[in-house]
Amino acid sequence: MSASEQPGAVMAGEMAEQPDVLRRILDEGAGPIRETARAVAARRPRFVLLSARGTSDNAALYAKYLLEIRRGLPCGLASMSTVTAYGARPDLTDVLMITVSQSGGSPDLVASTRAAREAGAVTLAVTNSPDSPLAAVCEFHIDVLAGPERALPATKTYTATLLALYLFVEGLAEGDGTAAAGLPGLAERVLGRQDEVRSLAARYRFAERMVLTSRGYGYPTAKEAALKLMETSYVPALAYSGADLLHGPLAMVDNISPVVAVVPDGRGGEALRPVLDRLRGRGADLCVVGHEAAVLGASAGFVLPTAGVAEEVQPILEILPLQLLAYEVTIARGQDPDAPRALAKVTETS
Repeated sequence: MSASEQPGAVMAGEMAEQPDVLRRILDEGAGPIRETARAVAARRPRFVLLSARGTSDNAALYAKYLLEIRRGLPCGLASMSTVTAYGARPDLTDVLMITVSQSGGSPDLVASTRAAREAGAVTLAVTNSPDSPLAAVCEFHIDVLAGPERALPATKTYTATLLALYLFVEGLAEGDGTAAAGLPGLAERVLGRQDEVRSLAARYRFAERMVLTSRGYGYPTAKEAALKLMETSYVPALAYSGADLLHGPLAMVDNISPVVAVVPDGRGGEALRPVLDRLRGRGADLCVVGHEAAVLGASAGFVLPTAGVAEEVQPILEILPLQLLAYEVTIARGQDPDAPRALAKVTETS
């Protein structure tokens, strides 16, 4: 069996491409993204609707945090079935509809976005496919420049989309996005520590379920990590905001089912501190992915190089060890992360 035929070879290769993809966006994509942001800002939207599915939905949630915190724009997550199944046609005058999709091919995304434009919305597609049906129905488009992605679990398109969305949100107020400048080199450092993640995977190889939690900018990372674990290794993984975890789900936490906490270096991490204290008090098998001080006292952890990195761009680094964890757990369980059962690259929902 050749190296390219080894289980997980495609996913591994695409994860390894991420530093180069991030560089390409900064070098080639930042200018066009800034121009798009200026054109959208000139329309003066007062509200933003975000529309997406799956991994792209987690990227859209990241954009929600950015837009509300950095730009003061209220945001909502669209319910596509109100349009596609119920035929609703809300008045979307002065609304910016951002539809995020790796392929740009899901029929419900295309139909609901077309309807939004007809209802008066400014429409923006964020895709890895500029020739897609979604890009065609939108007034504006951002290409995340990730290159072809063949593995079913999305990895490089996720981090590429996060960076593109960050640059867009900064561009709405003529920001230069300099906080992202060091990300490619830092991503290389994180991805070069795969042996550390393999040791974590050995710890969690036989887990029957996992809980992931975070707050603030880290919450989309927790949701995306849970999705990656479920679609590759089939381990039931539940993601909760730290605040929501305390409102009931904490009762299911014990010393058997691992809890992975994504702890940003900033206000999100500070808000998560009482949750970590409660988890330790329950004797949870707690794995912390975050800055060095946060990892101290955990059962296991992965220290991220976030010193001096703005909290709003840390999610681009946070997800990398968790992508590796999903990959390594899947390999350890004797499965192929390149071929999750029952999944297709383009999901045909309507």
